[in-house]
Amino acid sequence: MKLWRRASGALKDRNSIWLASLSLRTTLRNPNIESAVIKATSHDESYVDYRNAQRVFAWIRMSPTYLKPFVWALCMRMDKTRSWVVALKGLMLMHGVFCCRVPAVQRIGRLPFDLSNFKDGHMNPVKAWGYNAFVRAYYAFLDQKSEFIFMDFQESKGRLLIKEEQQQPIMLQELERLQKLQSLLDMLFQIKPQAECMNMGLILEAIDCVIIEIYDIYSRICNAISRVLVMIYSAGKVEAIMALRVLQKAIVQGEELSFYFEFSRDIGVLNASECPKVQKIPQEDIRELERIINGVSQKPNMNHEDNDSTSGLRTIITNNWEVFDDDLIRVNNNIGEETTSSSDIGKNTVSENPFAASNFTFPALQVDGNNGGIPDLISFL
Repeated sequence: MKLWRRASGALKDRNSIWLASLSLRTTLRNPNIESAVIKATSHDESYVDYRNAQRVFAWIRMSPTYLKPFVWALCMRMDKTRSWVVALKGLMLMHGVFCCRVPAVQRIGRLPFDLSNFKDGHMNPVKAWGYNAFVRAYYAFLDQKSEFIFMDFQESKGRLLIKEEQQQPIMLQELERLQKLQSLLDMLFQIKPQAECMNMGLILEAIDCVIIEIYDIYSRICNAISRVLVMIYSAGKVEAIMALRVLQKAIVQGEELSFYFEFSRDIGVLNASECPKVQKIPQEDIRELERIINGVSQKPNMNHEDNDSTSGLRTIITNNWEVFDDDLIRVNNNIGEETTSSSDIGKNTVSENPFAASNFTFPALQVDGNNGGIPDLISFL
């Protein structure tokens, strides 16, 4: 049965590539891009075509005019498929496009396809539910990430017009943005195998991409919290209440992060083998915020410093809270810098896209860790 399913999938892919080669080149269709998308999202669960995935990334970096044909080709592929393998590869491909950090990607908004109710049509429902849940969780995260990038891109234009003395609106925006980042982190925690016999190469590679995304978002949360704590003594009660909720949420997420890394190591995810130790937030910081809310606190001397060494940067909040210390993640926590826009997601923490970040070896292909790199920023036409 499995051999027949693989043969059927290979035949479908070949027919799709042949039909794509017959299509006319227009502003929405590009036969070369369509063929690359089909090959990168093949039905073969034991093989990932990184070569064609990198071709797609190179086209999008080259010119934003290639983004529309790519989105059209991927939408057609996702709307027609009933295979969890094709759906998951398509989501990984879309995730890689986000990591290209091309300005045109910021304007996509919500994903133009819907996998929120995805169901595999080729497996027994008893066996397929775990794969269906994995695809739905991955889609839910990417959909919200795409919307967050779009909204943050729109809001970043307005931030440039805010004067430096208007600290309260900036503080509120920073806290609201922190809450959105924490929501994205919660969605990332949901992307994990929930059924037995799911520890296969494609699933592990997808979690590898998720681990890289967690590195990025968690470091940005730590960075933002450091800025908030420095400014909190000049803020009002409303901001202090929001900051307290953010810190309480950060405590819970720190524990969930440790559990997720431990779970990923147990199932053999490569990037989880070198995860940093998560430092907990001291209760003294929580009590200090509560005193600010009650109006009984005075501004202390805040110690905010960068310890630069050859191994990495260390972010320190107050005298007893070490937020992040990891050789893999560079945290930029200069107090006076502007709020980083979502177009810079991963710029400070991840230098390569998810396809190039892993050394996991599939039966038919070893991932090349040198592919990728930071693309040039290209203006949207």
